[in-house]
Amino acid sequence: MRLHIINSNSDGNCYLFTDNNGETLIVECGVRFERIKQALNFDLSKVVGCLVTHEHGDHCKGVKDAVKSGIDIYATAGTIKGLKCIHHRFNAVKKGGIYKLGPFDVIAFDTHHDVNEPCGFLIKHPEMGTTLFLTDTIYCNYQFPGLNNILIEANYSQDIIDEKLAGNRFLRNRVIQSHMSVETCLETLQANDLRAVNNIVLIHLSDRNSDAKVFKQRIEDATLKTVTIATAGLTIDNFNIHPF
Repeated sequence: MRLHIINSNSDGNCYLFTDNNGETLIVECGVRFERIKQALNFDLSKVVGCLVTHEHGDHCKGVKDAVKSGIDIYATAGTIKGLKCIHHRFNAVKKGGIYKLGPFDVIAFDTHHDVNEPCGFLIKHPEMGTTLFLTDTIYCNYQFPGLNNILIEANYSQDIIDEKLAGNRFLRNRVIQSHMSVETCLETLQANDLRAVNNIVLIHLSDRNSDAKVFKQRIEDATLKTVTIATAGLTIDNFNIHPF
């Protein structure tokens, strides 16, 4: 399995999971769809679908062009309503239901964000095992057995935001009431069994309220796992169930 990160911050989020047969699952469509087409060499024939966690623009700005290009979008009914776009390629997923998108099995679960009906995803594939995708949430209610790979938000540090936004209480509260801190990220990871986890990818870091180097080291020290900061254009070629 190959994970390609088109972008991962407040300007836009999009991740491509491509297996050895070339079948691709898009997770988040928060960039111009042209960028996604470029990343796929303008061949959409093996795209099995696109998952969207919620209706904020940095996660969905490309969906209208995606459906026009024949891509099915999978999101909760609340998110689809929030998109304000009627199209037969929007598919409502129920939390806890299992959906098969080509060789990928997907389960949605609820998260905590300031939108209609946000969710996270568990994504299963024979090549990569079970991957947790968790972003734009204050915390997570669940523990997930049998994880092999994790993409998880580490948007800000409590210390940094307290220092930088001390004079902007509104913005500070907006961030801490809608995003996951690196402290909560670490607590979430430690609440799960990480013995079979090969990759932890920290996503959606804030440009001004995070420190990528410190965050990476902090999570590595606590988990003893391979930790990667999601950056635009990064590809992880061995995003697999086994490390080699």
